[in-house]
Amino acid sequence: MKQSLINLADMYAAHKGLTLSTVSTYAAGDGKFFGKLKGRSSCTLKTAENVTSWFSDNWPTDLEWPRSIPRPRPTKREAA
Repeated sequence: MKQSLINLADMYAAHKGLTLSTVSTYAAGDGKFFGKLKGRSSCTLKTAENVTSWFSDNWPTDLEWPRSIPRPRPTKREAA
């Protein structure tokens, strides 16, 4: 799960032209979240679910969701 979150963040940041810190702030409310996750830190299952849901809700329509990562149903009417 940890690597899946990192992969989503890296793909999203690259596609949107954002820093990982900005994506961390948007997705997790903590600008250091993904930086810490790339190190030795981990997160709770609830946080992982919330972050994955954020990505699902905000995933760009012109970027394919990674096939190796199960995608939750978007909770918003339209994805980004």
